[in-house]
Amino acid sequence: MNFEIPQSIKVWSQFAHPILMWVLLVVTLYAGYLGFQIRRTRNAAPELRKELVKGKFSVRHHQISSILLAFMVLGSISAMGVTYLNSGKLFVGSHLLAGLGMTGLIATSASLTPYMQKGQDWARYSHITLNLILVGLFFWQAVTGVQIVQNIINRMTAA
Repeated sequence: MNFEIPQSIKVWSQFAHPILMWVLLVVTLYAGYLGFQIRRTRNAAPELRKELVKGKFSVRHHQISSILLAFMVLGSISAMGVTYLNSGKLFVGSHLLAGLGMTGLIATSASLTPYMQKGQDWARYSHITLNLILVGLFFWQAVTGVQIVQNIINRMTAA
């Protein structure tokens, strides 16, 4: 049995990943801000710390980051699936490889959480470093992703 996806779904499905990833880039920056606030709280003078604790930065960081991890992994997988459904192959290039690297980085960064909760500084510094690399790759992915979307639109208008 051969299942054919309607052309309209094939066309518009190509835009779900870029939209999701731009949203996740903003969410990533917000998660980073919350992480910075956790660090700031930890290192603050006692009076300031009492005030900062009220912001519940740690709880918010964990909640946002959990959602971010899930959507980043699902977004990566779905992007590959949509690409395969629309073209019958994956385009192995820097965008795909960096995206897979980002997926690995965010999973590895999240896996350090139990060690950070036990006060392990090596885990904190590793978490921060991995996430800084992730953000750098994310911005680069945004630029190359826009180029890919432009190519898709050009193909659609030429057809």
